[in-house]
Amino acid sequence: MTLIAHMTDLHLRPRGLPCYRVSDTNMLAERAIKSLQNLTPKPDALVITGDITDRNDPREYALARSILSRVDMPVYLVPGNHDGTDVMRRELGSFPGLSGSLEDKICYTADIGDIRLIALDTHIPGDPRGRLGQAQLDWLDSRLRESAKTTLIALHHPPALSGIRHMDDIGLVDADALAEVVSPHRHVARFLCGHLHRPIIASFAGKVMTLAPSTGHQVVLDLTEDGPAMFNFEPAAYFLHYHSPKTGVVSHMAYVEAYPGPYHFFADEGVVWPGDET
Repeated sequence: MTLIAHMTDLHLRPRGLPCYRVSDTNMLAERAIKSLQNLTPKPDALVITGDITDRNDPREYALARSILSRVDMPVYLVPGNHDGTDVMRRELGSFPGLSGSLEDKICYTADIGDIRLIALDTHIPGDPRGRLGQAQLDWLDSRLRESAKTTLIALHHPPALSGIRHMDDIGLVDADALAEVVSPHRHVARFLCGHLHRPIIASFAGKVMTLAPSTGHQVVLDLTEDGPAMFNFEPAAYFLHYHSPKTGVVSHMAYVEAYPGPYHFFADEGVVWPGDET
């Protein structure tokens, strides 16, 4: 079996500075990593789908190096709209794959147990929207044709719409082109995305898209036409993608915070469950 943890949208800030004045994203990211480290069984890898930093600031990348260097598993990163391809490649170049295969995009493959990961770069300098670009789409097409291994595709901007209007307006602009490349390939099992700061599952190009919540603050769930862009502190969580030959890919959401329990399922003394009368 293979177990892959998927976190996103850390939005790290220079030490001592909150995000958006009130979100202590540094502390919240530390807490998420501690939760990950305490898991049993331990995941085989951690994938973080962008917005590792909040301002593409070298001080934020230095904090990312400090936090993520404590993770005792391979860590795979892709840039988000708050990051920058060039700065991320320079500041986090020691992480696997970040040297990249294209001059202006960080994209790479990695074999994690019986899973293949394909990491893509949707960053557009100075623009909150995402774009893969034709060169990266051609590269992706070649990678999908060279192996039929069960594949997860990691990218920051989700290719499917969510119904949260202000976030869909800053989505992936070449999603249709991505669908054309990916739809023929049955071995693509998941898209792993971020950007929306909410747990969302949708279908795209005949595949399953799993969009993880942020390790920090969450976007308010507002499906009205003109809902404002606001955030709150709903419970932080991340996905665990479990794969075995028998199950295929199964995605579980794990909460960062510890809750009461666990408790055994014992009935009160003398209580008889329906069907157990005999």
